[in-house]
Amino acid sequence: MKTNPAGAPLETCQTAGQALQQKTEAKHTQAPRQKVLVTGGGGYLGFSLGSSLAKKGASVILLDLRRPQWPLPSGTEFIQADVRDEEALYQAFQGVDCVFHVASYGMSGAEKLQKREIESINVGGTKLVINVCVRRRVPRLVYTSTVNVTFGGKPIEQGNEDSIPYFPLDKHMDHYSRTKAIADQLILMANGTPLLGGGTLRTCVLRPPGIYGPEEQKHLPRVASHIKKRLFMFRFGDRRTHMNWVHVQNLVQAHMRAAEGLTLAKGYVASGQAYYIHDGESVNLFEWMAPLFEKLGYSQPWIQVPTSCVYLTAAVMEFLHLALRPICTISPLLTRSEVSGVMTVTHTFQIAKARAQLGYAPDKFSFADAVERYVQATTPQPCCCTVLTLLRLLLLLLLLLGLLGLALYFLGLQPLQAVVERL
Repeated sequence: MKTNPAGAPLETCQTAGQALQQKTEAKHTQAPRQKVLVTGGGGYLGFSLGSSLAKKGASVILLDLRRPQWPLPSGTEFIQADVRDEEALYQAFQGVDCVFHVASYGMSGAEKLQKREIESINVGGTKLVINVCVRRRVPRLVYTSTVNVTFGGKPIEQGNEDSIPYFPLDKHMDHYSRTKAIADQLILMANGTPLLGGGTLRTCVLRPPGIYGPEEQKHLPRVASHIKKRLFMFRFGDRRTHMNWVHVQNLVQAHMRAAEGLTLAKGYVASGQAYYIHDGESVNLFEWMAPLFEKLGYSQPWIQVPTSCVYLTAAVMEFLHLALRPICTISPLLTRSEVSGVMTVTHTFQIAKARAQLGYAPDKFSFADAVERYVQATTPQPCCCTVLTLLRLLLLLLLLLGLLGLALYFLGLQPLQAVVERL
């Protein structure tokens, strides 16, 4: 038997060397970097999700019509595209392992009245996302839905995914809820679709309520603007009305766990499933918003107004918005669906299914903290105010000197100036 200089059998050394080489190669080839894409990646939730995924080591594509207002973190790429552009989606989805379909339109305010845009983005865009996932062999698709797919203005207390059916499409109070319900069903029906060239598409949907957090762009600034204009001096509805909210980081966590739940490693536990997601608490809207009134320096609403009066006002504002849109923009204070449903009817849901199947564990967050961040970000800094004040004073002084010069000129004082010069 041949031996090496150390006395070990040569065959044993060769075998050990081959094993070490295979182990080294396996180490270099295992766990390739995950590539994910987030539609609506320029928005608050989409950008937050993409940033968190990048921190976890994923290669992230943020796809949106509008570029994010925040700097792109390392590991992310922005693609400016419309979810209604199938060719753009096809190019962007190349080599993607998981798509998070967050993009939507018509959630609140005047957007809720734009029927054509809402339909084309929420339904048409979702159909294209599904089709391109199949064509590009993307195995996982997580959809950001809403509690409004099952809530339509009738009370729901601690509803769960099995006990609460979809709200009838023809009875929805707004286009956003109706189209999100259609898209929700399209995503779940797509689960199990064979991918082009092999493999299977696995899908699931998450149904959050209203989102809050630092730098949130939809709800908080809109309500704050109304408070500053003294448009929220009244309250309406029952004080016993409750609803859920979700902090953006809890919703991000849910998305990441849902994506894991669509993998073989997790037994495809989330495949074809829907999950309600929130902070695990139910609150009264006006009591929950109390820190916002306090931080902005305004008293809380104390005038109780009948809901019917507020609803009538909302209806008039919606009519004026649509009628005068070609001439000017009148944004409604509230929409009818917000008055008769979201703000005045209890709708709370359980998150037991997400906890059990996904391991979802919401962290504790405070709305007051989000308000504090908002106030700090929107309050002008003292130094900036001082500089602006000085500039304004300087401009005013220059303007006064100019006016004085013109006055002297037109009063004919040039001869006096000539006498003075001769002296």
